Amino acid sequence: MQKSVEKLVNEGKMLPLMEEFYTIQGEGYHKGTAAYFVRIGGCDVGCHWCDVKESWNAELHPPTETDVIVENAVKYSDVVVVTGGEPLTWDMTLLTKGLKDKGAKTHIETSGAYPLTGDWDWICLSPKKVKLPTQDIYPKADELKCIVYNKSDFAFAEEQAKQVSSECVLYLQPEWSVRDKVIPMIVDYVMENPKWKVSLQTHKYLNIP
Repeated sequence: MQKSVEKLVNEGKMLPLMEEFYTIQGEGYHKGTAAYFVRIGGCDVGCHWCDVKESWNAELHPPTETDVIVENAVKYSDVVVVTGGEPLTWDMTLLTKGLKDKGAKTHIETSGAYPLTGDWDWICLSPKKVKLPTQDIYPKADELKCIVYNKSDFAFAEEQAKQVSSECVLYLQPEWSVRDKVIPMIVDYVMENPKWKVSLQTHKYLNIP
């Protein structure tokens, strides 16, 4: 990456854009809602079951002017979901300002592994064991989404739930590749612990992005 471009990326004036698309939010609190997704490249959290590993290397995704990302997004929707990769690898201040100046609602899906930047209407925190969230994001999370890959993930989810606010909506979501095994476990767990809700990747059942 050229030094001048690298400087603009570090300032949040450009971002490594992996893909952008208009679709239906498939997961969590806003499932079923039409939204424009902006997927930012770059992530070093390294979840072995990640379904977008091609997002990890930011060098593979062209630095794109943040203003251009904003203009593209608001053509389609006033709800914009920023995801990754790990979007908080980069400074989200200018992206969210641009979106809000155009009247868009800003949502983020993040592991919380990096400091929170940007002005968000909805923060979905999806913590990962391999790189825990920073402490500052817990009280700001609107939604806690814990992925269940095996039985030990329930204990991890409970540890994370202790750190968010009482208003935060709690979700357990099966990891897609083992869904047949873990869905019955999640159903039983939520029935015994009704503070939790079940989240499913409904976009995969709908066969949409």
